[in-house]
Amino acid sequence: MEFLTNPLSLLIVLPASAAVLLLLVPPQSENLLRRGALFAATLTFLVSLKLWTGFDPASSAPQFALDLAWLPAYGIRYALGIDGISLLMIMLTAFLMPVSVLASFNYIKESQKAYYVCLLLLEAAMIGVFAVTDLFVFYLFWEAMLIPMYFLIGVWGGPRRIYAALKFFIYTMAGSVLMLAAILWLVAAQHTATGVWTFSIPALCAGVLTAQAQTWLFAAFALAFAVKVPLFPFHTWLPDAHVEAPTAGSVLLAGVLLKMGVYGYLRLAVPLFPQAALAAAPWLAGLGVVGIIYGSLVAWSQRDMKKMVAYSSVAHLGTVMLGVMAFEPAAVAGAVLQMVNHGLSTGALFLLVGVLYERRHTRLIEDYGGLAKVMPGFAAVFMIVTLSSVGLPGLNGFIGEVLVLFGAFRVYPWLAGLAVLGVILSAVYMLGMYQQVVFGPLRHTENKVLADLTPREWLYLLPLLAFILLIGVWPNPFLKRSMPAVANYINSAHRQAAPPPAEVKFSLGGEAK
Repeated sequence: MEFLTNPLSLLIVLPASAAVLLLLVPPQSENLLRRGALFAATLTFLVSLKLWTGFDPASSAPQFALDLAWLPAYGIRYALGIDGISLLMIMLTAFLMPVSVLASFNYIKESQKAYYVCLLLLEAAMIGVFAVTDLFVFYLFWEAMLIPMYFLIGVWGGPRRIYAALKFFIYTMAGSVLMLAAILWLVAAQHTATGVWTFSIPALCAGVLTAQAQTWLFAAFALAFAVKVPLFPFHTWLPDAHVEAPTAGSVLLAGVLLKMGVYGYLRLAVPLFPQAALAAAPWLAGLGVVGIIYGSLVAWSQRDMKKMVAYSSVAHLGTVMLGVMAFEPAAVAGAVLQMVNHGLSTGALFLLVGVLYERRHTRLIEDYGGLAKVMPGFAAVFMIVTLSSVGLPGLNGFIGEVLVLFGAFRVYPWLAGLAVLGVILSAVYMLGMYQQVVFGPLRHTENKVLADLTPREWLYLLPLLAFILLIGVWPNPFLKRSMPAVANYINSAHRQAAPPPAEVKFSLGGEAK
């Protein structure tokens, strides 16, 4: 019964079981399908609160651990456990899913049963990626999440949905195949050295590989995760996927799936291959900064609001990669917090663009104007979310960005200086878009009769606003829970260095001791 009583396992089983139950509901029972999916997603979020309340911020050991034999002959186990980084990612996933379901009620008209089944299966796979400590099971969940997202884009997406879905699948699958080959080589090498078959991530991290082996294996893992981030120049699948995906698909893609690439570096690529990671870190940080500037400039040139937000994600995730590859406590902690912030702010932006698209069936900036007069509630929410995205002090986007830039400046001063351009450019294109859409001239007659936010739309937007404001004024609970995991990550990167540095201990002040 431990399989069902462990909170982490329950978070995987609940949405997956709900998806199976929804298959039994008649397709014509649309209200039952919607309410069933919303109930399952909300219940999963409520269960995830047990992780938050029961998590010990002072501990660096895996928490809520579960270890069950699955294929013992090959050392494959159903092993779960989380640290502060995993906790934040699971909480973000569980929080965004009921929001995504609720936002789909009016948007999805066809094949609703299959749609909500895909959403719930996607949630189970995403939580599984963040919860497992067995490399084989990690890979299963990593691949499993591709299938429902492929169908979400390919079936319920826009006019070019098939092209976007195939591009998403091929890019991600190509990187994943390289990672699978590296996993098999790594496990075989571990067996040769110890005589034991194991896929345990902690056990594999403790192994010692030659510098040459680390270089090749890190390259395979890093490429798979770079595609998912997406790190420049492996980003070209993202704008197509975002633009063609339904609103909920865009929210989950930006809010959760992109973070899995960064999580892969934090959890696997660096701890498994520290020497190779340290050697590659300046290059990866440099690519992150290129992504910041490139993504910002391309976003500035867009006339489609959804495509603008999509390219802004390339810039924001470039900032996150800069922080992660700095191996500096404040920078890494800021990068982890920024993953959460980006999920909230960009997810809210996609929802707001979806609100307009449902009313006008266009996303072009020039098709709007003067919305402050006809949609004052929408204009107010849009303003807060836009300012959050550009990093206004007092909102969630500020603290994570500042920590990354301050921390990275100690390691890569020139790269951090260039990254500041991204902050300036984001204000230019986001505020320019907001000014045209909300305060521009009310030229089109269709805009004069647009309805303001409905109670359902307020219901899924207000929780996002609440966390945008909460993290902006009180980030300490989120930073505090991630600090031991951040210190472990930095120490793991240096464990094979010569001479070994002093153990990193991370304080709220961001000082390395």
